[in-house]
Amino acid sequence: MNKSSENRIYKVIGLMSGTAMDGIDAALIETDGHGYINWIGFETESHDPDFREMLRSCLNKPDRNLAVEKEFTLRQVPVIKKLLQRTGLNASDIDVIGFHGQTTHHDPDRGVTLQLGDGQLLAEETGIDVVYDLRSNDMRNGGQGAPLLPVYHRALAKNAALSFPIVVLNLGGVANITWIGENPNDMIAFDTGPANAMIDDWVKAHTDQTYDKNGKIAAAGTIDQSIVDTFLSHEYFAKPYPKSLDRNDFATITVDGLSLENGAATLTEMTVLSVAKGVALCPQQPAAIYVTGGGRHNGYMMERLSELTGVPVHSVDTLGWNGDSMEAEGFAYMAVRSLLNEPISFPGTTGCASPTIGGIHVQPKARAA
Repeated sequence: MNKSSENRIYKVIGLMSGTAMDGIDAALIETDGHGYINWIGFETESHDPDFREMLRSCLNKPDRNLAVEKEFTLRQVPVIKKLLQRTGLNASDIDVIGFHGQTTHHDPDRGVTLQLGDGQLLAEETGIDVVYDLRSNDMRNGGQGAPLLPVYHRALAKNAALSFPIVVLNLGGVANITWIGENPNDMIAFDTGPANAMIDDWVKAHTDQTYDKNGKIAAAGTIDQSIVDTFLSHEYFAKPYPKSLDRNDFATITVDGLSLENGAATLTEMTVLSVAKGVALCPQQPAAIYVTGGGRHNGYMMERLSELTGVPVHSVDTLGWNGDSMEAEGFAYMAVRSLLNEPISFPGTTGCASPTIGGIHVQPKARAA
């Protein structure tokens, strides 16, 4: 990706903690907030089980748990320090941190989204400027507040030798797609349904594992079609896009009573079928689906996606993109766009009334002598 001779290049760290609530991802990139992106490094840190349960205790509660928020914010600091050590850089080399925070409540129909994360505290602890609260302004402008990664997907896609249209599919805790047309400015996005969160929760509840590695448990099971049919009748699938989900929007649909394998197979089929329904809604069938997020490591899920969509399915890693760090990279990229007063969300991606700038910029306060 060629550097622009016109635009300033920023060194920026992006922090992401997804709906799976499994840990903190930190990515370091150089970018001008437009077309230039240079990947520098990545660090990840898993949450210990006790803290994961503390985060889960905050789910679907409209008020901030300030004690958990402070602990969560402070846990970003050692991850940032490890990333700087890994890349041989100092805090003074970094222009800004893009801090997504941890989503604990998302109710777009009521215009509510809540991410735990104290941007000012993080700026004080690191000595680096921080951009945070990247979703709220979109919701104030009539948007869903999600998904936000399409602006970064588009920037990456413009620099790749691809046959458009394409879909970039993120298989995180929730699944979402970005459809990019032959004109890369033609872009839509929406959450398609659950992804890893429900499967992970099922596997954790019945084994000593934290996820279904390579889909081996699901591949050994039999799908319960009646549960799948109930799932597909959920009101969410009748809604037009743009649309977005909370982690627990499908919590009433359970596979309780099934065996470990059959439950995993059924939950995986729910994910794949909802993605297939989402792809079918796109203005044109994509030439290919490029998958990011943890789900791309699930070979069984990837095979089912190809079978049910009829579209070639590839990991984004085949394009030279890093599927583990892309979300964190995206929030780094958005932080720079926020500083530049450039939009990060669009009517076709979140339903906002007009292209919308997001984020609150804070700086470390001057320390007393």
